Amino acid sequence: MYVNKVVICGVDTSKLPMLKEKEKEELLKRTRTGDKLAREELISGNLRLVLSVIQRFTGRGENLDDLFQIGCIGLIKSIDNFDITQNVKFSTYAVPMIIGEVRRYLRDNSSIRVSRSIKDTAYHAMQAKEQLTAELDREPDVSEIADRLGLSKADVVIALESIVDPISLYEPVYSDGGDTIFVLDQVGDKNDDRNWLDEISFKEEIKKLSDRERLILSLRYMKGQTQMEVSDRIGISQAQVSRLEKGAISKIKGC
Repeated sequence: MYVNKVVICGVDTSKLPMLKEKEKEELLKRTRTGDKLAREELISGNLRLVLSVIQRFTGRGENLDDLFQIGCIGLIKSIDNFDITQNVKFSTYAVPMIIGEVRRYLRDNSSIRVSRSIKDTAYHAMQAKEQLTAELDREPDVSEIADRLGLSKADVVIALESIVDPISLYEPVYSDGGDTIFVLDQVGDKNDDRNWLDEISFKEEIKKLSDRERLILSLRYMKGQTQMEVSDRIGISQAQVSRLEKGAISKIKGC
């Protein structure tokens, strides 16, 4: 998708300049002295970095132009707040800043309602994470973020989890030779009140299934086991379980 020419916000990304580390360092120093031209050159020379970051957020139905503009805001904040005295590459500091800006945008525009207090905690946690990443030159753990904010680990975890985008049940998690496993395939059902097999009217078709196929359907839909649990039980891979399960259902439906 991003190979060769990509036009975002009217910008032909294939023509964006690429700065070397020495050039970035020099421009950052000049920017600190108030050189506006150096600042503009630094922004332009790091737009490819913004582009690479927003690729992580594609496939969510968001407008790429919007994400690119939000990412540029994160880039500008990085330039204005970067400490040139620290022995850290600018990109190491800028990437989490850009990611944080995009995540805040997605969080604030999410259709899922989250209380303002939890949103504020998540916002401060993301800020603390960005600061600690720059200071430690690595991603901090939850305990370090909680200590920086003076909060419990549980509060930080709840806040951060509240702004995570929901995942579709049909999100692919694994593919083996064309047999894709979706999130839905990983979900078990412990509710035995309505057994799927008991409601199937095609009893004659069920009899035509192999012993292994019947066992898989029984474990999956009567016992509520996940495909991983079934694979451990009968000693085959999860991909094989998925393939046999789908094949058995197709036979029952007469497909």
